Amino acid sequence: MNKFKSIYILIAISIIFASCSKDNSSNPNLAGIYKGIQTALGNGTAFSWVELDAQGNPVSLGITLNENALSGLDTIPFELNLMMPSQASATNIIHIGLDWNPFGHEPDGVYDKPHFDFHFYMVDTNFRNQITVMGDDTVKVYKMPAADYFPPDYMFVPGGGVPRMGEHSVDFTSPELNGQQFTQTMIYGYYDGNMIFYEPMITSEFLGSQPNFTANMKVPVKYPKAGYYPTKYSVIYDSTKKEIKITMYGLQKFNG
Repeated sequence: MNKFKSIYILIAISIIFASCSKDNSSNPNLAGIYKGIQTALGNGTAFSWVELDAQGNPVSLGITLNENALSGLDTIPFELNLMMPSQASATNIIHIGLDWNPFGHEPDGVYDKPHFDFHFYMVDTNFRNQITVMGDDTVKVYKMPAADYFPPDYMFVPGGGVPRMGEHSVDFTSPELNGQQFTQTMIYGYYDGNMIFYEPMITSEFLGSQPNFTANMKVPVKYPKAGYYPTKYSVIYDSTKKEIKITMYGLQKFNG
């Protein structure tokens, strides 16, 4: 009997271990940083990324430039599209449109410094290509969103509609609109009354200054689509890796 009792105990232990092994495989730890394709920029590179927690929920996302990316840039404006990795789907960000403006843009005396526009788009390029800011399309470009879908202190830029982007909104309390120098700012973009991108806009001088910058974002009460949206952002230089990381973080889940 003792012999058979021992066999039964061993079988029971085997079943328990097998059960534990099965549970672990069906609930993997998904924590980590998932990167998009590394792409040439200037004399360096850039790539998009998203960070997930153990359950697979996004906790931050952004773009990383190595410091060489700030040199050897064209003297004409260009756009570089960086696709987000598939693991970023819950953030609703499909790609990052990195726009280089070597002479800045309007309004003069405010944003006319060399800078990057980092557009975090919630729509794909096919959608963007239909934004013309011509004819009947201007109605959709300049359609104001409902109050709950618009962040506090923001206003539409008069005539701020841009083809393939939509209308831009700015924080009228931001330093550069109140007599101070432009170094970085946060823009929101809209089309047909819906937010379609958020955009940290940062001068190349600031990016090259080995920054250690963080800021809270002014966010709307609601978003048109359920998902995880940032409430903070940072621009930080990593002296070990020689990289500049633009991070959208403090992600919160919003219902659509």
